[in-house]
Amino acid sequence: MTLSFFDQFMSPTYLGVPLIAVALVFPWVLYPSPSDRWLNNRLITLQSWFINRFTQQLLLPLNPGGHKWALILMSLMIFLLSLNMLGLLPYTFTPTTQLSLNMGLAVPLWLATVIIGLRNQPTAALGHLLPEGTPVPLIPVLIIIETISLFIRPLALGVRLTANLTAGHLLIQLIATAAFVLLPMMPTVAVLTATVLFLLTLLEVAVAMIQAYVFVLLLSLYLQENV
Repeated sequence: MTLSFFDQFMSPTYLGVPLIAVALVFPWVLYPSPSDRWLNNRLITLQSWFINRFTQQLLLPLNPGGHKWALILMSLMIFLLSLNMLGLLPYTFTPTTQLSLNMGLAVPLWLATVIIGLRNQPTAALGHLLPEGTPVPLIPVLIIIETISLFIRPLALGVRLTANLTAGHLLIQLIATAAFVLLPMMPTVAVLTATVLFLLTLLEVAVAMIQAYVFVLLLSLYLQENV
């Protein structure tokens, strides 16, 4: 029983085809492409409004040099949001519960922000490793601490997304199993458990959206330090 709870986080295959590849490609099929017409339908208009508003909010604290990342950050936000929301449907697989996928997204993007900072403003980028006004005896220790914190950033990005989604999915499955077990014995308690499950599902929908936003927001903050 204990192992079956974690089976949902294993990458499934069907006829030899890894379904994680299908899950990664599927979100792009859901979004309609804007047409060349003067007036679009309501769905495309709402989609364009959301993308424009989020892009403005995300790029507001960034310098003009960081605005080149608008397409990457917005695409990443929609991609993570779609994967997180689709993973809440029954009989689906959530790719963002895999640490390898999240680290594969976090490490290259974080490394790109560091390389941009070292290329464009090396003095300011290296200055982040040592706060101004540090006493001389503490300089080696602070440099080591700041360097470790710099390399922990991509790990924190990937682990945060993985841990939040994994914990939410596991808790939903535990409460759902408890509701089915209690139904023949204590129907009233089972109904209360199902109510808690419904509220938890709503909370998990909010967590799925917030975690996608936090991932992109932290990445934009890392970019802000290096542009």
